[in-house]
Amino acid sequence: MPKETMTPKERWLAILERRKTDRLPMDYWGTPEVSAKLIKHFGLSDKEEDEIVKDLGLSRFQKSNDSLAVPESKVLEREVFKQLHIDFVVRLENRYVGPEVPLGSDPFGCQYKIIEYADGSYIECSHNPLADFTSVEEIEKGYQWPDADWWDYSTIAEQVKGYEDYPLRAGGSEPFLFYKYLRGDEKAFLDMVLNPDIVHYILGKLFGLAKENSKRMYEQIPERENKLLITYVNEDLGSQKGLLYSPAHIQEFLLPGMKEMMDLAHENGAYVFHHDDGSIKKILPDLIETGIDILNPIQWRLKDMDREGLKQEFGNQIIFHGGVDNQHTLPFGSVEDVQIEVEGNIKILGEGGGYIIAPCHNIQPNTSIENILALYETGYKFGWQN
Repeated sequence: MPKETMTPKERWLAILERRKTDRLPMDYWGTPEVSAKLIKHFGLSDKEEDEIVKDLGLSRFQKSNDSLAVPESKVLEREVFKQLHIDFVVRLENRYVGPEVPLGSDPFGCQYKIIEYADGSYIECSHNPLADFTSVEEIEKGYQWPDADWWDYSTIAEQVKGYEDYPLRAGGSEPFLFYKYLRGDEKAFLDMVLNPDIVHYILGKLFGLAKENSKRMYEQIPERENKLLITYVNEDLGSQKGLLYSPAHIQEFLLPGMKEMMDLAHENGAYVFHHDDGSIKKILPDLIETGIDILNPIQWRLKDMDREGLKQEFGNQIIFHGGVDNQHTLPFGSVEDVQIEVEGNIKILGEGGGYIIAPCHNIQPNTSIENILALYETGYKFGWQN
């Protein structure tokens, strides 16, 4: 096996700058349940898996911790990443210090519940605080918007310590996700047709908060010019078969605010990571023009999202991240199936560079340890660049 000559930060940066790397970078997305299984697999903790999951956690259902220390299980998770040669991204976080928020709620007034299923759990919004408002005027009179002053940014520099050789993630936005939490899914989609003024108003508030939050986070990163900074500017625009919204609505309501966020990121030396589930090829040229640098998750089995076509049409404009199918191959395939898919991604998406090996979304709890190991062992074996 060749010897590594780059740090994770150097490896990511070389890919982003389209320079030669020692090997393709690898990233990790997984649920807390999956991370807990990996921690136990490597013998890093004597705790029960349920305790580790709680520590990694469902933060909306845990009281905030004033300590700067990273939770023990998060440290152990990062140790797993190192053993699997994962070039993980360190997420920098501000700390909420605003008006008291009831457990199970967030500063926007949304309430959440835990949905349990056979292998794990997830969080679902159960109360939409702006659902009953019928005009912008009503919202202005009856709702208090969160302010950037409700968060403390002074702990960010401390979070960087010890991770100088890793990419850092800070700032970003995903406003229509929160729009749906505020209004409810059905109203959110109907508003685009029936109440465009409400859409512009709420998204303006959400983008404004995200922009100010990102600015303050960037300012707190020490020696920013020497860091590799990544900002997530996300929106889930696609379904399994096509766009969830018309291109006209995406262009009217979302792209202007997203461009402001991307411009801000670029002005501060950050690369824009764009997570966008589903079949989105139809809007991809607009997203590239708006300013994305990295596209995730590459659900290549979906309509119009085949790997060869994406690489040929857009491979010289964006970096691909993801591509290892967590709807079929990882949970239901064999180890050999995973190996074949990872090798295929390296050959197709990684031709000439421009690819970061990763699952196409969070690895789910019904995925075997063997398949997870196969993903990263295969990526490490075949990702070396000649």
